[in-house]
Amino acid sequence: MDGNVVFALLLTLFAGLATGIGSLLSLLTSRTNTKFLSVALGFSAGVMIYVSLVEIFVKAKVSLVAELGERNGYWMTIVGFFGGMIFIALVDRLLPSLGNPHEVKSVEDMDNSPSNEEYTKLMKMGVFTALAIGIHNFPEGIATFASALQDPNLGIAIAIAVAIHNIPEGIAVAVPIYYATGNRKKAFKLSFLSGLAEPVGAFVAYLILMPFLNGVVFGVVFAAVAGIMVFISLDELLPAAKKYDETHSSIYGVVAGMLVMALSLVLLS
Repeated sequence: MDGNVVFALLLTLFAGLATGIGSLLSLLTSRTNTKFLSVALGFSAGVMIYVSLVEIFVKAKVSLVAELGERNGYWMTIVGFFGGMIFIALVDRLLPSLGNPHEVKSVEDMDNSPSNEEYTKLMKMGVFTALAIGIHNFPEGIATFASALQDPNLGIAIAIAVAIHNIPEGIAVAVPIYYATGNRKKAFKLSFLSGLAEPVGAFVAYLILMPFLNGVVFGVVFAAVAGIMVFISLDELLPAAKKYDETHSSIYGVVAGMLVMALSLVLLS
């Protein structure tokens, strides 16, 4: 297997395993630092939005224009961009309605003796949240893999941004399961497994996309990746960051994420 492919797969694995970090934080600490969470989610959104619109969309357009011509290439870039948004929106719509997966609570915020009905409800919540996050992480794995394969430096930045936003998802899976069962190992295992959907997505992309990866396919995939990342930022990261906002900390995180991404792109170019 080519070294670039291995590197791209490892980056995606790193991003996916951050879900397990979230579950560890929820199980090993008494409280969640919501101010840090707000800044971190805002930072991740800033990185994703900036890199999607300034770098990934432009790379997709250049590739498609070179293959299809100025007008057709630009139109195909737009179709790919909004196609990515529609795809991830459909994924969200088809999943069970579970509320906001970033609604983080500490174990101590809950009662200590769940009834049988509460036990069943919490177990169902945790399992279905794990399933929903696993399905949701699948296209993120494809996005991280495709980005890292084309530009390793860009792939690193995207993997870090995805990893940050996976941490509260791990908390969302682990807390209800731990509260219902009192079993830290079981809570961590389900959270960990939901994160593995990202490297699985990357591996599927490797098996399916690699033989067909030409200028047109690369351009369309990159345009779709940009759309997916912008949608995730606007639909999940920013609302969640605002929920835990203290003195505009979320928007400071967004600006910081954009600035760091801008500087890194200049320095690594």
